[in-house]
Parts: sequence; structure tokens; C-alpha cells
Amino acid sequence: MHDPLPGGGTVRKLWIGETDAYRDHLLRLDRDSRHTRFSGAVSDEVIARHAATAIGVGVVVHGFFVDGTLRGAAELRRNGSKLGAMLSDGAEAAFSIELEWQSHGVGTVLLERTLLSARNRGIKHLRMDCLAANRRMQQLARKFEADLSFDFGSVVGEVDPPRSTPLSLMREAMEDAHGVAAHILDAQQRMLGTAIP
Repeated sequence: MHDPLPGGGTVRKLWIGETDAYRDHLLRLDRDSRHTRFSGAVSDEVIARHAATAIGVGVVVHGFFVDGTLRGAAELRRNGSKLGAMLSDGAEAAFSIELEWQSHGVGTVLLERTLLSARNRGIKHLRMDCLAANRRMQQLARKFEADLSFDFGSVVGEVDPPRSTPLSLMREAMEDAHGVAAHILDAQQRMLGTAIP
């Protein structure tokens, strides 16, 4: 079990219609975090186009939400185009956490959920490219060294076991249900908080 996430935050999958929240989160990243996430400098337009594809075929994004605002994300994207992505056993993962929320265990929970999603989708080869200077990502990957290996400054993952089990499928379903319930409670609390004079 993990320590509570900072700010009372929760982690859940992004839903259809939340690509704007993902875009806004990526645009809020400080310069270094943006450079680390995209392995170089990218424009706001490139980020907007990328975020628009986040709820597509072969893509799963887990988000870290605080008070209804997306503050961190883990993107799992199968290799290949639309039909090829559904058949591919390879994928890439990328992580982004806003500066204020870094080094508080958020990345650990996001990576754990990403590995579970990869396993349950039959992904055998998970690649997480990171710059050699990205010590946080490398440190995070080392926590999961049973599932991940290193290759010349990149983090390359081999998901083990390579297929889902009834237990792993049930765990993901339970986490999804918990995410829905947490979102509904959060929305109610924020709505009641603004309604009270």
C-alpha cells in the first residue's frame, strides 16, 4: 500500500472529453519538465496536437488529479497506427508531473498503474525513453527493476508476466471503479463548497 498522495490527490484513467485537461497540464509544465517529457523543446501547438490524440485507439492515460485539476500523467501508447496499434505487443510510456507535485510518490503510483495496464493489454515490450540527465525517471525505474531494464540512457521495459491474469484484470477493474467513485465525490465536494455562502 502506498502513502497517501499529496494534496489529497487521486489517480485514475482519463476519460473521453478530458484531452483539454491533459493539454492544459502539459502546457503548465515548467521548462525543464517539458523538455524532459518530450526529450527536447516543443511548442504549445505541438503539445495541443499531441494531447488531442491521448484518448485514441491504443492509448491509455492515467492522471493524477488534485481538486479536479490534472497535475500529473502517465501515457501508455501502443506502437503502430490505429489497426496496427491494436495488434502490437510493444508500447511506449511517458510521464509528466508538474514541479510542485514531483518527488512525492506520484510517479511511483503512475508507473505502477501503467505497468498493470500494459500487462493487461498483452504488451510485452514497454519503452520509456528518457534523457541521460533525467535522474528522477531513472530512479523511479529502478524501483521497478524486476520489470524494467536499462539501455544506454534509456529505460527499456520488459513487462513480466507478459500476459494478464484474472487477478491483474480484477485489480485494474477495481482501480477504475475507485477512480470513478473518487471523481464523483470530488466533484460533489467542490460543487457543495462553492454553493455554501
